[in-house]
Amino acid sequence: MSYRHVVKEIDSGKVMPIYVCYGPEIYRRGEFITFLIDKLVEPEHKEFAISRYDLNETPLDAVLDDSETVPFLVPKKIVIASNAQFLTGSRDTSKQEHRVERLTDYMKNPVDYTVLILIVDADKLDERKKVVKGLKERKALLAFPTLSAEELADWVARRAGRLGMTFAAGAMERFLLYGGTDLQNLAMELDKLSLYVGTGGEVEEKLVEQMVVRTTEQSIFILIDEMVRMNTAKALDILHELFKQREEPIKIIALMARQFRMIMQVKELVQVGYSHQQIAGTIGAHPYAVKLAAEQARKYDSGRLNGIMSKLADLDYRMKSGQIDKGFGLELLLLDMAG
Repeated sequence: MSYRHVVKEIDSGKVMPIYVCYGPEIYRRGEFITFLIDKLVEPEHKEFAISRYDLNETPLDAVLDDSETVPFLVPKKIVIASNAQFLTGSRDTSKQEHRVERLTDYMKNPVDYTVLILIVDADKLDERKKVVKGLKERKALLAFPTLSAEELADWVARRAGRLGMTFAAGAMERFLLYGGTDLQNLAMELDKLSLYVGTGGEVEEKLVEQMVVRTTEQSIFILIDEMVRMNTAKALDILHELFKQREEPIKIIALMARQFRMIMQVKELVQVGYSHQQIAGTIGAHPYAVKLAAEQARKYDSGRLNGIMSKLADLDYRMKSGQIDKGFGLELLLLDMAG
């Protein structure tokens, strides 16, 4: 089942007795669990209505016993159990013995006063297992896959809307470029911007540049993006800011090489017909990063990219062998690339 479909069902009053939440987007998983709790449990009932377990420390029997126990002083309860690794194909390393057949029996006749949430820290489940097949038949599986570039932008826009603010033209792209793809980090940056602009406010590009905190990796990404756009002065400003932050030049050049290597990979895979989503899975990158790398790749031919990689390797060797001042060498490289 898709996340949006399940949310619509819950909004309409249709709540499943069991949800198995899995996939790489941990933040969205947390959002869903919070949404479900807010929908089903009154604030004053939360102390008695919510139970949390770690299946690495607690046997599945204890979780199901709690699920079948009539709630105390509340009409409905939610039982949340993390680390349900027995639903995957990997070896279960928990300290507990889990009688999975008990879950198979429970899901055939679940109680109506409990919602059981099983959390699995894995990108996929083992659908060869009888218990997983049964959960799938009952539409209990809820995946949280990595968001595509379009879905990521939509997620940011919807969250900004809930905070009562909008983005000016170009500011959304700048926000994603600066903020990266980690949803928890993006959520914190959106909260910060909303406090600054207030309800009904508009976020402009300049405000994003002033307020959004960038990691070193994002700074390198932006530096290269400015080089692609032939904004050499801005690229040098970013480099000098990294120097002020005492970032090691050898680390900077390694991150630059990693980014240009991604641009080369994306360019090659686009040429043979891969979609951005397929490329992301192939090279292990976020779809939004792939989208930006594809845009950057259009500015270079393969020969130019190979030449840049050679210059990066040469500068790395000269830095490590003491043949050139590290900071000066990076500045010269950016000027050379601009030429």
